[in-house]
Amino acid sequence: MPAPGITGRIRPTKVKKQQNTQKRKRDDVDVEKLEQAVAALDPKNGSYKDFTDLPLSDPTKQGLKSCHFAVMTDIQAKAIPLALQGHDILGAAKTGSGKTLAFVIPVLENLYRLQHVGVDAGLGALIISPTRELAIQIFDVLYKLGKHGHMFAAGLVIGGKSLQAEREALTRMNILVGTPGRILQHLSQTVAFNVDDLKMLVLDEADRILDMGFQRDVDAIIDYLPKERQTLLFSATQSRKLSDLARLSLSEPEYVSVHAEADSATPKSLQQNYIVCPLQEKLDILWSFIQASKKSKILVFFSSAKQVRFVYESFRHMQPGIPLLHIHGRQKQGARLETTHKFSAAKHSCLFATDVAARGLDFPAVDFVIQVDCPEDVDTYIHRVGRTARYNRDGRGVLFLTPSEEEGMLKKLEAKKVPIELINVREKKRKSIKEQVTHMCFKDPQLKYLAQKAFVTYVKSIYLQKDKEIFKLKEYDLEEYSASLGLPGAPRIKFLKGDDSKARKQASRDAIEVSGSEDEEEDEDEKKKAKAKAGVRTKYDRMFERQNQDILADHYKKLVQHEDADGTDEPTNGKEPTEDAPMPDADDDFLSVKRRIPADDDIPEAEEALEASTRNQKVVHLDGAKNPIIIDSNRREKLLKSKKKLLKLKDKGKKLVFDEDGNAHEIYELEDEEDFRAKGLPEEQRKRFLEQAREVVAEADVEDKAAAKAKKKEKMRKRKEKERAEMEGDGMGVEIEGGEDALANFLADADASDREEWSDDGEEEEEEEERGEQKRQKKWFEEESDEETATAKRRKKVKASRDVERAQPKTLEDLEELAAGLLG
Repeated sequence: MPAPGITGRIRPTKVKKQQNTQKRKRDDVDVEKLEQAVAALDPKNGSYKDFTDLPLSDPTKQGLKSCHFAVMTDIQAKAIPLALQGHDILGAAKTGSGKTLAFVIPVLENLYRLQHVGVDAGLGALIISPTRELAIQIFDVLYKLGKHGHMFAAGLVIGGKSLQAEREALTRMNILVGTPGRILQHLSQTVAFNVDDLKMLVLDEADRILDMGFQRDVDAIIDYLPKERQTLLFSATQSRKLSDLARLSLSEPEYVSVHAEADSATPKSLQQNYIVCPLQEKLDILWSFIQASKKSKILVFFSSAKQVRFVYESFRHMQPGIPLLHIHGRQKQGARLETTHKFSAAKHSCLFATDVAARGLDFPAVDFVIQVDCPEDVDTYIHRVGRTARYNRDGRGVLFLTPSEEEGMLKKLEAKKVPIELINVREKKRKSIKEQVTHMCFKDPQLKYLAQKAFVTYVKSIYLQKDKEIFKLKEYDLEEYSASLGLPGAPRIKFLKGDDSKARKQASRDAIEVSGSEDEEEDEDEKKKAKAKAGVRTKYDRMFERQNQDILADHYKKLVQHEDADGTDEPTNGKEPTEDAPMPDADDDFLSVKRRIPADDDIPEAEEALEASTRNQKVVHLDGAKNPIIIDSNRREKLLKSKKKLLKLKDKGKKLVFDEDGNAHEIYELEDEEDFRAKGLPEEQRKRFLEQAREVVAEADVEDKAAAKAKKKEKMRKRKEKERAEMEGDGMGVEIEGGEDALANFLADADASDREEWSDDGEEEEEEEERGEQKRQKKWFEEESDEETATAKRRKKVKASRDVERAQPKTLEDLEELAAGLLG
């Protein structure tokens, strides 16, 4: 046996690695003491009030202290001791009573005592929640509580995130929080995801997870999990069905319900009221309530996502004076997270939401919860209204009920011990927004389309409700409701045409055939009348036959139905619905023909038709427009005569700013403070800028010197050529055998040598002389300084020396004399 602290490695082990191995092994943990203390707990007879009364590990105690958790709630005091001893639990408590801590603490403690840490240990605990927002909230609590010493690797698995990144991280996880759909996807598709050693399964909001919406996913997940495990179920409204418990394979579960004998199923600090109002007045009352509560935090629930979008867009245009937000299940994950963070951090705000935000989410300091649409059952009502009055804070919930919903809903609420009182709206503070919404829908076709879809989805939600004692579709005034949404008429809905569809299906075939033959005769008569009427068709006839050419044309034709003068409804697509073939609905277009592609034999004909249609088109290229304009009609051709309309087709220009020197450059904007800080400290940025400027200046200097040198050479060359031309013109040149003029060459060389002597001294003067013409003349009141006077004298000397005409040699004697003078 080697001595302690000595490894079998030849090379010395790094100190940091040794510390990490000891940290992972957790040799300093006395698991036996914790096990004995947990075994000594008496959950049924003992009374535990504070977290210090429980045998918890030091990291968990530090996490509770940092989060300022000291006193346990009722559900925590009863559920945590049972869960620490390994019992299966069915926990039910009011909303906002601290159920999340009731299962997070046992998960951390049980895995801590089992030393289920590290990659080799595998997945130890799986926590499932019905919504993404609730999963994120659970993970935040787990992180805050366990980051003070626990070594577990925890992960969050929800839809809308990168699937590949989750797959790479799953193999290292000890605790996993997620939604049913994404967890099942990983169980069935991720090869390295192993759950054979799972110790604990937790279902938060278990009644929602076990219902029909998630039944298949949960059943499939449970098939993957081992049967020998601890299962914890928590919810505000717990399910005790034997079938659900058998599906989860619970072994002798303990039912913990701290508020079963309470007077109400909701917190005492929650004030609950309801308003009885017709369906068409709900938006007016909601607007009036928001106007009267601008300095409050309001959460408004609707039954469908389309209603949320329509109310958000319409109210946003009217500017209520309070920040508006909206959240629903059809948003992307990033938008949903941003909305929840904004609403949590806001002091005064109004959030329009569907039941996505109804369960488990902890929005701090919510003042009002308004339920504009009646919830499907009492459990949904309890979860909705539970977003306020959390942790013994005050809150208020308001429920909007139509006269037909009042009796049935109040019976259900009374049976579940939910106290609620009737209140009335003050007529002085009520404001009608019907005209404003109608005007906005008239101006904006997209808002009108949202209103149509909101109407359809709301009516369908009522039609599909199971409790027909509350939701009686025939007693709703749908025409008035559509008018309150700003629509000129109620959109067509298939199931509203009559409830005698089954009777029509059971009718005898003979009756159908007779009715069919009569219909055919009537159709032939109508065709003959139409042909007789079809004479000369004017442009007004063609105008009224033209269909809606907007982007919403297909949806508009399926939603809107116009009336003839006779009062009979006629669909916009020209086909009348019959009893056997009713008009298809907007959402029932399954396998409908969108486009017909011709067969191979007919392809040449299709190409000829396409060429014939494009022959009459003109392509016009405009200056300033990237894409050409296709002129395929007289209306498009008239666009070319309007400068105002052509400006819309052209590309937008760039705004220019002129500096002091008159140079134009594009306008620029200042950087954001975050972007500026991301580049480094100001002193470092200044040094980098100076270095870049020096490099630019050095490069410019090199180019300038090269240009000056080339310019000097060019001047010398031109001068030589000029002098040679003058000498040849005088006929004084002496030719030698090579055909060259020896005298011209000698004079050019002599002149060049002479010029080199004074070129260095007089270079600046020459340049100044050339720039002298450009320099401005002095005014009569300006005096010359000494420097200017000296410079002027120097220029005169240089000019005088250059103006002296050199005597041109005429004979060989003169040439020899000149050469001797130059050499001397």
